[in-house]
Amino acid sequence: MASVNGEFRKLAAGYLFPEIKRRVNEWKALHPGVSVLSLGIGNTTEALSPAVVAAIKERAELLAHRETYTGYGDEQGEPTLREALSGYYKTLGVHLQPDEFFISDGAKADAANIQQLFDSHSVVAVQDPAYPVYVDSNVVAGRAGTYSQQEERYTNLVYLPCVEEKGFIPAVPARHVDLIYLCNPNNPTGAVATKSQLKDFVDYALEHKAVIIYDAAYSEYISDPNLPRSIYEISGAELCAIEINSFSKFSGFTGVRLGWTIVPKSLGCTDSAPGELHRMWFRRQSTFFNGASNLAQSGGLAALHGDGLAQSRSLVAYYKENARIIRQGLQAVGLTVHGGTDSPYVWTRVPKGMGSWEFFDLLLDQCHVVVTPGAGFGPSGEGYVRVSSYGHKEDVEAAMASIRRNLRKEDLE
Repeated sequence: MASVNGEFRKLAAGYLFPEIKRRVNEWKALHPGVSVLSLGIGNTTEALSPAVVAAIKERAELLAHRETYTGYGDEQGEPTLREALSGYYKTLGVHLQPDEFFISDGAKADAANIQQLFDSHSVVAVQDPAYPVYVDSNVVAGRAGTYSQQEERYTNLVYLPCVEEKGFIPAVPARHVDLIYLCNPNNPTGAVATKSQLKDFVDYALEHKAVIIYDAAYSEYISDPNLPRSIYEISGAELCAIEINSFSKFSGFTGVRLGWTIVPKSLGCTDSAPGELHRMWFRRQSTFFNGASNLAQSGGLAALHGDGLAQSRSLVAYYKENARIIRQGLQAVGLTVHGGTDSPYVWTRVPKGMGSWEFFDLLLDQCHVVVTPGAGFGPSGEGYVRVSSYGHKEDVEAAMASIRRNLRKEDLE
């Protein structure tokens, strides 16, 4: 007799972003004909760059002829793309071998799947607030325990609070943990850790034989040359960290789907020798994954060179300008904002005495603007909302104008 994986029943609620969509759709049904401006989900909106489009078209044309058609490729990714990524990291002063890169169909799936490498009883630490996939994937894997409604957290997870007084950068765990999820620049807070702050985590991981799972999907948004764009800029990280990254927010590949994960050969943990985790991930990908789309990989290769790289960085600059407009607009009405300088997200404190879902409702009702409630990212997210810079500039400007025009002063006091 078949039975379900009961761990799914422990998920605290519906996934955050479908829940937002459901609520917005209900509101629209009650307010027919009213336009809504979304600054909620981090979904890119601008066209793919010309160099990327040209590369995808060229590859598609090759697939149209028997003589140049290709089927399955390497599960690890096409060698030319892995070599290009190795070269890209060298510009950061990081030296990695091409075969330490594993090409995927996006960072989100790898962020969930990577924990399959580790024992099911591993103690997991997550930043709080955190991107939901880090928590939910470990709930389904059976590591999180049960959800406490009273404390609004899972009993077996170790939460690393990201608080305003500390610039939303967490301290290292106060107890032993086995896996640490870090996102830098952080989603949702927009905070960026310094090299010294990351060094504290690397030193902790080396001491405790822990592994850091480091999500660097927004690293191209870092402008400050003193801030690290890869965990491997920190000495010793190649011994204790896995880095996950993506073309989604760098080159607008949210629908194209392409990312990469770095598993250094020198990486180890308590009961593994150097090289074993690298071999295990190769085995996992070979067994459960047939490789990323060859069309997407051609586009990714173009995004790392010449005009494609410049055009991708122009896209990043476009969204960063949107973030500047958002920061300025929210500050103009008296709201306290963080992030949005080396990140596409602006983390905004809600008015005193109001919850994050309550402020979500207020902005939707009064201003017809959608944001993301911070409570959906974890207990420390309560009292904030995330405002996304992913949108057409004219829509971002319209949203800020609506907030300035319609948000009542008494609601902010």
